[in-house]
Amino acid sequence: MKNLPLNALRAFAAVYETGGIRPAARLLEITHSSISKHVQELEAWIGVPLIDREQGVRTIKFSPQGEDIGRVALENLNDIASAVEAVRESKQGNAVTISTTPSFAARWLLPRLQDFNATFPWIELSIVVDQKLNFAADHGADLAIRMGQGPWEGLDCSPLMDEQLFPVMSTSFWLKVGRPTELAALKELPLLHDRDPQASWQRWISEQNGLDFDTRSGPRFASSDLVLRAAVQGLGVALARGRLVEDDLATGLLIKPFEGKEAMLSQAYWLLHPKGKKKSIAISKVIEWLNMMSEQELHGS
Repeated sequence: MKNLPLNALRAFAAVYETGGIRPAARLLEITHSSISKHVQELEAWIGVPLIDREQGVRTIKFSPQGEDIGRVALENLNDIASAVEAVRESKQGNAVTISTTPSFAARWLLPRLQDFNATFPWIELSIVVDQKLNFAADHGADLAIRMGQGPWEGLDCSPLMDEQLFPVMSTSFWLKVGRPTELAALKELPLLHDRDPQASWQRWISEQNGLDFDTRSGPRFASSDLVLRAAVQGLGVALARGRLVEDDLATGLLIKPFEGKEAMLSQAYWLLHPKGKKKSIAISKVIEWLNMMSEQELHGS
């Protein structure tokens, strides 16, 4: 057990199940080059070829040893998956797990959990973070909250909240660059970029009448949270999602120097649930609470 190459066995089982490198890569949501590397590692570890590699043959053909390893690996991994699923299904009825992105978890959901716990003390709410949309497969999540353009196939999707985009910067940076209040000043300032396409500078500029300049320069960051942290450090101007920057604005870590220049993102956040899966009472209450929080913020209460 200690020395078994488990990742390689999982990749080879996927190749055996799907009949090819590329479909296995799609199944596991990794690159086909990673699948090929895992197969080669497994062959080197075992010491025999598992796939017959004939010139000009496009379909996968397994060696006798490959047939044996693939069949046994697939059967046993499926057994493990079934056992894990059974345990997940038997968890307490008051336990609910939400999967969401790290930025949304830290900046919107976590600050509101005290309210949730006070409202529903009998529900055990857990949070897992993952950038991928395939939330249920790896973490056993009951619900997911995602930023993006839904709905998504195979999931029950309901819009949760709209959003606003607007520029923010630290007070020290604002003072350093001359206290700008006009949008034209942005042409001369370093821009900080979120890799989220919905939160792009070009998306925001498209709603600012008459404003047009090259937004391609400036560092990129992998999450909304990192972009805002970079702005707090005075590295430049960030384009903030309003719901994620609330605390920084309230505490004065960041300021919003261009009032009235927001860009709206309708249906920016979605609440997702596995299609056809029954909702427990606890899950239904979590959904009600999330929608209630969204409504309260919409009406400013």
